[in-house]
Amino acid sequence: MMEYAIPLFFVLTGGPGGGKTSLIEELKSQGYPCVEESGRQVIKDQLHREGHALPWKDKVAFRDLMISRDKKQYIEALRKKGPVFFDRAVPDSIGYSQLEGLPLPETLYEILRSEFRYQRLVFITPPWKEIYMNDSERKQNFDEAVRTYHTVAEAYRGLDYELVELPKGTVQERVLFLLNKVKEVTGG
Repeated sequence: MMEYAIPLFFVLTGGPGGGKTSLIEELKSQGYPCVEESGRQVIKDQLHREGHALPWKDKVAFRDLMISRDKKQYIEALRKKGPVFFDRAVPDSIGYSQLEGLPLPETLYEILRSEFRYQRLVFITPPWKEIYMNDSERKQNFDEAVRTYHTVAEAYRGLDYELVELPKGTVQERVLFLLNKVKEVTGG
């Protein structure tokens, strides 16, 4: 494994509807560089193009487009300063694949252990029924969201990440908790 400094990339993950996007929006409003969730971007793009790479049509094509977009976003984020916050990241695709019973190329594990590393501390939003909503990109029910949470958590742990569950609360309280943890890691 090639040794190199891991960028100040922090991931927010979890099941759908746990508040990740709201947290990313708040971090953006405070001036932090953020990376949007690739799954939503892929779905919007595929719906616009009337494409087939959608989780309800072709799960493998959808997953592969997410991985491709996540890798591209990682490389682009290397040009950004300070901590960068990701609404999901490449390892989420392992969780998605396991949840859906999709085969994964061994090369994906290799690159996730060497090239595409994020800070060891990964923030995970717990399932939260009171704020869970479906929309044009999110069609899972709450039980599926809970299963996704557990599968994604397992995928990150399997890649030696340490998960920190974000407490339920207001967006501002959750962001403050997150930023305090980031300061502990970065020393600033």
